Amino acid sequence: MSTRKEAVIVGAGAGGLRTAAMLAASGVDVVVLEARDRIGGRLLSMSVDDGQVDLGATWFWDTEPRIVSLINEAGFAPFPQHSAGDMVFQQSRDSVQRLDGNQLDSPSGRLPLGMASVTEHLAATLDLGTIELGTEVRSIVLDEENRVTVATEEATWSARHVILAVPPSLAMARIDFGGQLEDRVGHLARATPVWMGSMVKAVAVFERPFWREQGLAGAAFSYTGPMREIHDMSGRAGTPAALFGFCALEPGTPAPTEAQVVAQLVELFGSSAATPTSVFIVDWRAEEFTSPPNVEQLTNYQTYGHPVFARPAMMGRLHWASTETSPVAPGHIEGALAAADRAAEAVLSALRKPRSTNEES
Repeated sequence: MSTRKEAVIVGAGAGGLRTAAMLAASGVDVVVLEARDRIGGRLLSMSVDDGQVDLGATWFWDTEPRIVSLINEAGFAPFPQHSAGDMVFQQSRDSVQRLDGNQLDSPSGRLPLGMASVTEHLAATLDLGTIELGTEVRSIVLDEENRVTVATEEATWSARHVILAVPPSLAMARIDFGGQLEDRVGHLARATPVWMGSMVKAVAVFERPFWREQGLAGAAFSYTGPMREIHDMSGRAGTPAALFGFCALEPGTPAPTEAQVVAQLVELFGSSAATPTSVFIVDWRAEEFTSPPNVEQLTNYQTYGHPVFARPAMMGRLHWASTETSPVAPGHIEGALAAADRAAEAVLSALRKPRSTNEES
């Protein structure tokens, strides 16, 4: 027997939890189903001795009203991304240059407890039991009552609306829609890249931000080694001290080893980089609940924010709330929040309309 809800949300990242918070605040009976054993999605912060480092999303910008408002509401104490000092440019292994100033970092903000504190705050606004972890959705179909049946391996939910707060191409790869999803919607969703889905992120933590002592910003751009661009990820006042890099790898190339990451940092920043206290490497390509198997072949970013994602699918019952579906700041946390706002408003508008006789809850 199905558990009946007014809305089922798939995914407990920023988009899914924002949608849930908005709907719950309006009295909607909602459940959030998350395949992982944690919330946050691509917001993933790791504890180190002196604080947190971000293995997923790292920054927000003052020009993004939704995330700024949420941070203010939560009472967080953001601090600016460190950018003071010179940057390093590496054309080849025997050509490492120090450039005047930092041409890589733009003004952005960070959070002292990591960006995952955003989703932790959103989750804390929900009633206990609203979020079900370790619950992978296998199918989403319309039933004879024009309700949506959402099924996992062990349970089913019957709802008036379902909100997909996961990357569209991931949803198409892992969820069976019973042939009921409109062809145009399905084609677009399959072709939509996963933001950061084809990326590997490496973070190295040190005892102190030694590069700052050398007048360096911790910013580097390299055409050799696994990491293409590197930034300072230190906390406020340099604690914890950390550098992180985005690895731009050819399709099929394995993630770098810790030794490769450290070797490149030594080339760029000198021998002081040879002894990090810890190194974290996250291959987002291999995250089964973020990226579909063909994630590296998805390259048409013009699909982001497509108008098709703004229109409810499956007879008006299915809505999109991932950052890729937002025309506003797609790829950013702001984009996920904007998509969530749109989805929540669409669901609330539909729920206010009179129900048909065969759709009573």
